[in-house]
Amino acid sequence: MKVARQRDHWQGQFKAMASPCEILVDVEQEAEARLLCEAAEAEARRIEQKFSRYRDDNVVHALNHGAGQPVTVDDETADLLDFAHRCHEISGGRFDVTSGVLRRIWKFDGSDAIPSRKQAKALLPLVGWPQIKWDRPKVTVPPGMEIDLGGLGKEYAVDRVATLLADRAVAPVLVNFGGDLRAVGRRPGNGNWQVGVELPGVVDSAGLKLDLGVGALATSGDARRFLLRDGIRYPHILNPRTAWPVMKAPRSVTVLGDTCTEAGLLATLAMLQGADAESFLADQGVKNWVIR
Repeated sequence: MKVARQRDHWQGQFKAMASPCEILVDVEQEAEARLLCEAAEAEARRIEQKFSRYRDDNVVHALNHGAGQPVTVDDETADLLDFAHRCHEISGGRFDVTSGVLRRIWKFDGSDAIPSRKQAKALLPLVGWPQIKWDRPKVTVPPGMEIDLGGLGKEYAVDRVATLLADRAVAPVLVNFGGDLRAVGRRPGNGNWQVGVELPGVVDSAGLKLDLGVGALATSGDARRFLLRDGIRYPHILNPRTAWPVMKAPRSVTVLGDTCTEAGLLATLAMLQGADAESFLADQGVKNWVIR
């Protein structure tokens, strides 16, 4: 954890969930800033340890290796699974936490390695939330299927950390995990943090500059994760009903919401709409920025 004084606030930096993480706190004393930043890092690492699909010592691993037997989960995991169920319903099946198995054939590394339609079709029997037996607090994952909470985890972590810090200190805080962020406690003066949203395809750019007082921003896009063959760009957003990328989607969708989880969900759902992203967002009545 690196904590440094900026012009009018303290900045804590660390890496978690494969993302650069930043905590901005508007307090005077370094000791207080450091305690808040360390608490934020500890909570982020707790969530990463618990829900990462890359570990073999957590609840996700237990679910995915349950051999078709029911596994009892704690309340926090159950709440996330309830949310995943609602996401599947409201998206018409476009948002599906069982679609992680598609990573077996899709590696969005900027190369031209496009799998065949036959390979994609072969994985479809292993995708589909309705095949999961969810009877809180017990969940049964059929053999060969997987639950992947990665599409929810980072935004959930942002909200958890923001709430934790708000409970610990009466101070303005901005939590930024890989460009998904939330501000709590309005700052004095203009009351806003200055934030930038990366332009698709331009690493480390802040093409969209915004003032954020209280609330959350989340962005979904293909700036870093895509495939390219014969001039055709394949974004990393996959349609779980076809096992194929959603074509004609925007390069980037940024949504303003009350929570990062809400903003992240709407940004992802907009990308999943493809060419209809703008009309979907208009129907939701949320402030948004779409880049094509």
